[in-house]
Amino acid sequence: MSVSYFFLCFLCEKFLSGWCGFLQYVNLGNTGINVSRLCFGGLIIGPLQADLSPCQGAQIILKAIELGVNFIDTAELYGTYPHIREALKKTNKDIVIATKSYAYSKEGAMESVEKARREMDIDVIDIFLLHEQESRLTLKGHRDALEYYLSMKEKGIIKAVGVSTHNVEVVEACCDMPEIEVIHPIVNKTGIGIGDGTIDEMLKAVEKAFNMGKGIYSMKPLGGGNLIGSYEEALKFVLDLPYIHSIALGMQSVDEVIMNICMFKNEKVPGHIKESLQKKQRHLHIDWWCTGCGKCVRRCKQGALYIDDGKAKVCEEKCVLCSYCASVCPEFAIKVC
Repeated sequence: MSVSYFFLCFLCEKFLSGWCGFLQYVNLGNTGINVSRLCFGGLIIGPLQADLSPCQGAQIILKAIELGVNFIDTAELYGTYPHIREALKKTNKDIVIATKSYAYSKEGAMESVEKARREMDIDVIDIFLLHEQESRLTLKGHRDALEYYLSMKEKGIIKAVGVSTHNVEVVEACCDMPEIEVIHPIVNKTGIGIGDGTIDEMLKAVEKAFNMGKGIYSMKPLGGGNLIGSYEEALKFVLDLPYIHSIALGMQSVDEVIMNICMFKNEKVPGHIKESLQKKQRHLHIDWWCTGCGKCVRRCKQGALYIDDGKAKVCEEKCVLCSYCASVCPEFAIKVC
């Protein structure tokens, strides 16, 4: 028998045992967009967290692309369009980009779309989302922006339209909105960060949306870093859910990219990488020059921040390390370290 025959048998055996050595790709619901099951979460390389330069961030993105990731999640808020632009300039692979905006008017939505196209130097945006929708009322208040995104879809500028949310109510509402094709919900094993319910309630809503053909790519499988101590268990929880197409994971180093790729490919994580990253503790840091204005407290949906003795303080067991509070701090005194 030929060597190629034995090699084929080897591959078949490994595939049937759950190991295939390749990153999986799936169709994102009924959008016609094919994505890797691992999505590169673009938040933490930018100014709200690690504050890497565009060149530094691009190197991490490129490593993920080299290892098979073809899906990047970002947002206007994150400030990472320049990082993604640098990466796209250095690869010839087709990369799916999802971005988001808080715009609620037609004019604001137009500005957000053009900003994304200009700063990432792309003509077509694969997925454009209404950012952080909280309720049916919020969806109604953003209707003008949604209508604009839908008009851009008709013109071929946007391929698919959707929402991102931490709330069960929004996922349920989107099941009754055929124009919403993609949902980006928070899903992790303990339900950290869900604004209005339990993880079981979120999973029930997500499964319903999935069965209706919505593209589902989840966020915060590690609860914003709070579940890093049970990293493998936390990732396995989300990976084993049959109604999630792709999972967005923030990565701010090449080592993190390698570890996550290994997990998604069901391969053993190199011991030195695993040990190094699991020892890294992240926390919300508030600098001494905080003026106690309270904007971060009002911005925090988790109730994790409060004012004490004229300064902002954090209740770490409630903090999901989303760093959205940092985006409203006029003194830039809040960081994730």
